[in-house]
Amino acid sequence: MIDHIPHHVVDATGFYNCQCHQETPTMSEDHSITSKKSSFSLFSIFSSSRIRGATDSERRGPSLQRETNQPPEVAKQEDANILRAKILVALIIILAASAVGASTYLLVKDQEKKDFENQFASYASEILTLSRQKADQFFSALDAFSISIASQAISENELRNTSWPFYAISDWSVKARGLAELTGVFDPDVLFFSIVQPEERDIFNEFAMQAVPKWYQESVEVEETEMTATEFWQKTNPFIHFYDPENNSQPDPSPGESDFIPLLQLYPLRLHPGYAIMPTLSDIAQSPGSGALVNMSRSIRKPVLGFTMVNVGTDAATPGSLIIQPIYDTVHSSAEDRKVVAFAGIRLRWLDYFKNVLTDGEFGVTVVLKSSCPNLSTFDKHDDGSASSVLTYRIDGQNAELLGISDLHNPKYDDMESTDVFVDLNIDQSEVPEGTCIPTLTLHVYPSGDLEESFQTYHAIEYTGVVAASFIFTSLVFLLYDYFVRRRQAKVMERIMRQDEIVANVFPTAIRNRLYQSQERQGKAHRGKHAEHGDLKTGFEAPEFEEGPYISGSAPMADLFPNVSVVFADIVGFTAWSSAREPHQVFVLLETIYCAFDKIAYRHNVFKVETVGDCYVSVVGLPEPVDKHAVVACSFARECKIKMIELTLKLEVSLGPGTGDLDLRTGIHSGQVTAGVLRGERSRFQLFGDTMNTAARMEQTGEPHRVHLSQASADLLNEAGLGRWIMPRSTKIFVKGKGQMQTYWLRRKKAGKPKSRSDKITVAETEETEEESDSMEDNLLAFSVSKDQGMTKIERLVEWNVEVLGKLLQQIIASRDGDVNDIESLSDTERSIGRDGGTVLDEFTPIIPLKRFEVGDLRARRRPSSIDIGDKAKSQLRSYLSEIAGMYRENSFHNFDHASHVTASVKKMLARIVKVDGEENGFAANSGIQRVNNDRHLDDLVTHGYGITSDPLTQFAVVFSAVIHDVDHPGVPNAQLLKEKTRNAEIYKKSVAEQNSVELAWDLLMSDEYSSLRACIYQTESDLRRFRQLVVNTVMATDIVDKELQAPRKNRWDAAFSNESPPSTENDDDRKATIVIEHLIQASDVSHTMQHWHIYKEWNERFFMECYGAYKAGRADLDPSVGWYKGEIGFFDYYVIPLAKKLDRCGVFGVSSDEYLNYAKANRDEWAREGKALVEEYVSKYNSSQ
Repeated sequence: MIDHIPHHVVDATGFYNCQCHQETPTMSEDHSITSKKSSFSLFSIFSSSRIRGATDSERRGPSLQRETNQPPEVAKQEDANILRAKILVALIIILAASAVGASTYLLVKDQEKKDFENQFASYASEILTLSRQKADQFFSALDAFSISIASQAISENELRNTSWPFYAISDWSVKARGLAELTGVFDPDVLFFSIVQPEERDIFNEFAMQAVPKWYQESVEVEETEMTATEFWQKTNPFIHFYDPENNSQPDPSPGESDFIPLLQLYPLRLHPGYAIMPTLSDIAQSPGSGALVNMSRSIRKPVLGFTMVNVGTDAATPGSLIIQPIYDTVHSSAEDRKVVAFAGIRLRWLDYFKNVLTDGEFGVTVVLKSSCPNLSTFDKHDDGSASSVLTYRIDGQNAELLGISDLHNPKYDDMESTDVFVDLNIDQSEVPEGTCIPTLTLHVYPSGDLEESFQTYHAIEYTGVVAASFIFTSLVFLLYDYFVRRRQAKVMERIMRQDEIVANVFPTAIRNRLYQSQERQGKAHRGKHAEHGDLKTGFEAPEFEEGPYISGSAPMADLFPNVSVVFADIVGFTAWSSAREPHQVFVLLETIYCAFDKIAYRHNVFKVETVGDCYVSVVGLPEPVDKHAVVACSFARECKIKMIELTLKLEVSLGPGTGDLDLRTGIHSGQVTAGVLRGERSRFQLFGDTMNTAARMEQTGEPHRVHLSQASADLLNEAGLGRWIMPRSTKIFVKGKGQMQTYWLRRKKAGKPKSRSDKITVAETEETEEESDSMEDNLLAFSVSKDQGMTKIERLVEWNVEVLGKLLQQIIASRDGDVNDIESLSDTERSIGRDGGTVLDEFTPIIPLKRFEVGDLRARRRPSSIDIGDKAKSQLRSYLSEIAGMYRENSFHNFDHASHVTASVKKMLARIVKVDGEENGFAANSGIQRVNNDRHLDDLVTHGYGITSDPLTQFAVVFSAVIHDVDHPGVPNAQLLKEKTRNAEIYKKSVAEQNSVELAWDLLMSDEYSSLRACIYQTESDLRRFRQLVVNTVMATDIVDKELQAPRKNRWDAAFSNESPPSTENDDDRKATIVIEHLIQASDVSHTMQHWHIYKEWNERFFMECYGAYKAGRADLDPSVGWYKGEIGFFDYYVIPLAKKLDRCGVFGVSSDEYLNYAKANRDEWAREGKALVEEYVSKYNSSQ
């Protein structure tokens, strides 16, 4: 559109003048107008004088008439006044220049100091915040890992009739690798220790001789090590031992006075530099520093850490830490009799920890890391015999450097110190023996001299000089302007006098006066017309059409541009992605991506034509010609492709799962186009011609994350000597109206000199490397962007869930007038709730009484956006969700990714509920209740959604349930768990997986480390019990297979929404609200069936792979591939489509119910056509992956 065209571009072509055409005076006319304004009083006096002179001359003769040609006396007086004003202005300019120059110098110097302090404060805040977040994430991941080990050990020990310490973790390398990735630390050592009693030593040695070779073999296969399992075993002492420093550090059997704590498993599997044998079965209890850590952790039953020297790969040892996490004989954190039976440990390098804390360009920060317990350090001793507990690092961008094992910061910057408790294990001093040092890590951040020097510039002098030069230049311009004004004024005066004399000699006095009056009226009318059309608004009004050969009374503004390159860029997967999003999220994505493309286009001098849906259309070579337009177009397309990956990964944190999977498909064609302004009610700049059509075909026949070029564009690259940029497509494509076409891919630029100046290539030269080259580019590009983000997909999903639940917590606190008080008084209720001897399913109730609010409550409610839940609560929320993510198993379908997908659907449907009659009326998905002055709308909010809309705690509970509803899901149905008679099946009998998820997530939430988070959720016992009931009901509703639960659900639905339902009662709204919540979570749990076909196909494949994998593992009797096709049709006909219709019957979901029903029917029909082939494809994919 025209308002998107840069001014310098538009002016060059004249298009802007066509759109906003106005009559403008010529230079001479403009001068005349200016002179009339500046000399109006002189002209009036002179005119009246001439009129009188002409009258007198008729009586007195020519002598008096010549006297009237002299300048009037008033002009001389005005000249004198102007001279005095000029002198005064000159003095003011001199004084102002001196004052402004001095002020500028002082302000710039002061600003440099403030900039330095502010920049450092920003760096320090960024380092402290990110370091604390990484530490919280680290300990949360380790805690979840220990719980997972304990849970697995309980199940496997029951099956094998074994007990601790005779247990080795199965799939050790896979689990340890997952922990290493979740911590976000580069190449840590993951360790597993068992606690062996002295009397168990011989039996444990025998157990180890059987277990160690097995996990060696498993690790060798998973990690693909250079050494074989046999070679590792040959370098292993098959007994519990320690390295005796008095015996040349040779391995000796550990003494038997106390418990042994041998290292049973480690990841990665490798020999450390300087060691000839594996550390397996080495007794950590005999190591002075490490032994103290283990004993402390065992004593206080919490994780501990200490400084140590760490080897990674073949690198030399560098300072790091060993973190010890106890493992208990139960997964229930509230069990008072739980016992520490093993330990999980991680060794990491602090050098790796502080990498990627800052971004490139941010440098010069000194970080001092201090430990409160020198006795837990194994660093070199000081002269007094104490161990060092201080490390100093320098951070420059994404790199970190160890300065020394002591405090080496510059004391000059002590007053700028920023500090924070970096690692606080929350250990109560009363829980440990007197005199025991509780380990904490404190981070002290200081600037360096290099950072300060980067802000010391010559700008103060330069700016002062610029100010002085500006005043001098202004004075010179003023003098020059005065000279030209005086000269022009003299000419105007002379001309006026001559014209007046001519008029007086030709016309009688009366006629002359009438001419003057008529000219004055025309001048006023002319100026008034320009004043009317001088408003900016008139430039965008529709033109006044006139009859004639041209629609606007003038020739169209258009031209032929013979040499341009047109770029079409389409977002692949956007349609499917948008089907699962709220409207505002769709526009957030498009605005972010297109604005980034606009900036890239501006840098490359690319002209943006328009955006059509999710397609971005641009052109190079107009309105100003560009010699190498194809080269510029390819560079622009490549940069857009990179920016697309970067932005989608960033936006996944705020827009939810699947955003990072979006991609860009680009097509380029070069040729000629006809371009111009297409006038009418909405004038627009348009391009026409075959080049536009061919560029669109290049995009449509391209592939995601690739730039597709026509032969014409490829020829231009060859002519520019850039043939290495492209490779021919292995097969020709068919283009309507053109037939078969040879096209090309834009590939990654390679180093090296071209073969010749033209560097042309042929199909035969590059066809065999097409897929390899492009795949390499994609992988390297995705890796580099992912590395820059510093977050894995699970971490991005965790952050997105933190954002969603955090905003709901703001709404909860706003409904309590911002109160967040201590909830110690609820500790007894928290410990007793769900512990009455029954199961989770026993707590289910058909009607949940919701909290009701009055109109006055909503009117007095604070804005949620003004609520700050606090860094501690937000940190606990992030830690809790990280642990929940770690408790999800690596299933194809029932995993944390699917839980986040369900959460996104719940969030979208809740956003629909809180809209009243199509308007948000005070509610918004992101901001909750706003202040509304309309009482009718407030009353609608109270009654709409049967109370769900006005109660933020209900909304939080439903979203929370979506996040945790499949925690620890084993990947097989409940019926199989009952058949296998697992421990959970024996306990719960029904809805085994669902009840287990509630128990695990609830026990974790009730632990002491999440007290601040719980205080944000509830403040009273009634809120606590209502929250628990909502979670139980919501999660239990996801069990849709148990037939004994289906009948009561149908009866409750009939009682609430059937036409034959009984008259309303007092709790009718609560009954309906309960039913709405159940159907909301059920629809969200299968929301992929009611979204775009591509989303359904993706999740259906994942579910099939999970079921088929269970069948192949012997955990299912029937081959799912046999009945999968018909089963899906039946699932649509008898569950999904009826469920979508029920959503409409509820009457609270607005257009979402129609949207879900339409998608469900469309997917059912598409599955009926494509399902059989897809099942065969699923089976083939599974078999090829094994």
